[in-house]
Amino acid sequence: MTFCIITHVNHFKEDKKYYAYAPYVREMNIWLKYTDKVIVVAPLNKSQISAIDMPYNHSCIDFRMVSEFDITSFKNILRTLISLPVLIIRIYKAMRAADHIHLRCPGNMGLLGCLIQILFPKKKKTAKYAGNWELNSQQPLSYRLQKWILRNTFLTKNMQVLVYGEWENQTKNIKPFFTATYSEEEYKGQKIEFKEYFGSKLRLLFVGTLSEGKRPLYALQLAEALHKQGVTVQLEICGEGMERERLEQYIQINTLDSFVFLRGNLSKDEIKEKYQRSHFLILPSKSEGWPKVVAEAMFWGCLPVATDVSCVATMIKGRGILLSMDLKTDTNNLKYYFDDIEAYVKKSKKAVSWSREYTTEKFEKKSGNY
Repeated sequence: MTFCIITHVNHFKEDKKYYAYAPYVREMNIWLKYTDKVIVVAPLNKSQISAIDMPYNHSCIDFRMVSEFDITSFKNILRTLISLPVLIIRIYKAMRAADHIHLRCPGNMGLLGCLIQILFPKKKKTAKYAGNWELNSQQPLSYRLQKWILRNTFLTKNMQVLVYGEWENQTKNIKPFFTATYSEEEYKGQKIEFKEYFGSKLRLLFVGTLSEGKRPLYALQLAEALHKQGVTVQLEICGEGMERERLEQYIQINTLDSFVFLRGNLSKDEIKEKYQRSHFLILPSKSEGWPKVVAEAMFWGCLPVATDVSCVATMIKGRGILLSMDLKTDTNNLKYYFDDIEAYVKKSKKAVSWSREYTTEKFEKKSGNY
């Protein structure tokens, strides 16, 4: 079977292997076990591979490079219009050569894929919508258009659309789904100590892109507020992005460098160790689909503290804390559970129990249905 992936994810080439963002590739590698050939239509970047990238595990990859594009400015719109014919032709030819078409949405490439797949009504197709599927949420026009096309069973035929969470009034092709990072083998024989042994220090963790949408500054301000209340606190921020300079300035101006640390991009094993050693994961995102970091943290007994977006409230119900985005309220909530270790451990055990229902083995079994 020839499996075609249409994605906006940046790729890198080294030693005849193609690399991309590890959580995405890890998921794709499970699907690709059952394919003979893979066609990947995506941007190819000349930057260096980082700790958060990994290679596809497949011996027959036909990579078809396309240029990155966006429509955020008049200049970019003109550039996109010039390159659009080549983009459309490459996507069309890749789909025509495939037995199974797989779209990664939302994104600019996902939008083109949604439109071009209409020309292949008989081919088997899947789409993974990795964003917030809530239909009434405020999102860019391109995201809403992708949702509309994917839900339209007249335009989108023979496709299963995998979305995060369970939503009412959906068309028959919309299927609730999840994602997984860890296997059953990774936790067999490992005892969770539920953090009692960390003594008096409150350990906070932020994992993700340092972008305005992820709001890492709020995690920093939470740590600062706890420190002002006399709590011995430590915050580790893992990731890179446009907000790094702003965070560095805030840390310097407010003299927080003794308990706030910017760790940069870390490998899967390094992040796993951070989860195991931290009390709370802080995720103040404006938008999410199924945030992997929430499920990952819960897997190791680290309680998620996250905003009520998409299916997050369902994920952490009774096993985490919803952020109000009011600094005083959120600070007091964290301090409450730090002071009451029994209440903390109770939630932590529930978090572990829930998250370990979503392993890579179960992901692979579920993926086989599509």
